[in-house]
Amino acid sequence: MGQRLNRCLDVPVALPPLRRRLLLLFIMLFLWLYMFYSCAGSCAGLAARGSPAPPRAAPPLPPLLPGEPGEESSLEEQRAAPDAGSPISSFFNGSGTKRLPQAIIIGVKKGGTRALLEFLRVHPDVRAVGAEPHFFDRNYERGLAWYRDLMPKTLEGQITMEKTPSYFVTKEAPARISSMSKGTKLIVVVRDPVTRAISDYTQTLSKKPDIPTFESLTFKNRTTGLIDTSWSAIQIGIYAKHLENWLLYFPIRQILFVSGERLISDPAGELGRVQDFLGLKRIITDKHFYFNKTKGFPCLKKAEGSSKPHCLGKTKGRTHPDIDQEVVQRLRDFYRPFNMKFYQMTGQDFGWD
Repeated sequence: MGQRLNRCLDVPVALPPLRRRLLLLFIMLFLWLYMFYSCAGSCAGLAARGSPAPPRAAPPLPPLLPGEPGEESSLEEQRAAPDAGSPISSFFNGSGTKRLPQAIIIGVKKGGTRALLEFLRVHPDVRAVGAEPHFFDRNYERGLAWYRDLMPKTLEGQITMEKTPSYFVTKEAPARISSMSKGTKLIVVVRDPVTRAISDYTQTLSKKPDIPTFESLTFKNRTTGLIDTSWSAIQIGIYAKHLENWLLYFPIRQILFVSGERLISDPAGELGRVQDFLGLKRIITDKHFYFNKTKGFPCLKKAEGSSKPHCLGKTKGRTHPDIDQEVVQRLRDFYRPFNMKFYQMTGQDFGWD
């Protein structure tokens, strides 16, 4: 039998016994490695066809503009979308444990939350859900087990994150997140409330071109100048009012406020603050960004799981309609006292006035 094996493998019989054994050992090792890597791909494919794939971190999203959060992607789309990382990263993504998030970007809509999340996902110790789960505002009755199952797998030392901007203005969200974990770190991306309101309106206008004008929606009565605070585009920007609700359940030191404006003008600086807050090594720096002169904002040189530049995209950064400057000034006067209170509560002057 040994002679037949030698003939099949073209191993000269005349070789000394020790050299023959070493050569056979090398061939067996090569065949084992070949079978292992072949099985790694085929077995994964069979497993995927045999049962539904668990939710994983979303692939790099199409380009979005910093300061303009992405449109909500459905959880069904997230489940269907495969990871877009390299084969090695895909292999390691299969290991780890699904954990409830230790940090959540809770707001605000049209503040820059999508840009922040995409920038953070460059960090090797951050794993985040791409779609907005809306667990603490719309899906709470589904339970924590359902919520955990949406999370990507993480290794020891990695942080699980998600972002749902509507949490910041949801009355029940602070108590619900505190009930999950009092130690959850919260991040709020804020932006000039007047600019934010116009951006909010612009997004709605792109979907519903027949809505009333911004000016008519802003006032309950334009003659008296009474602002309609029931309109969500206005109501979201009263940051101090919403923050009071969060401070009933979380200390101010557990909430980081990120400037949406500085996220555009100095992304590395703001990301440095975020990494410090999350207890991460400062890996995301100036070298990760370049300024796109055509778009007028910073872009990633390399997005997560990609070797190509990544700018946040065409459905973002919509051209805002021309708004009556008298209305803009009325809004600035309206927001000023709330902004001043917000500055005092956070210990930061965002320079909106």
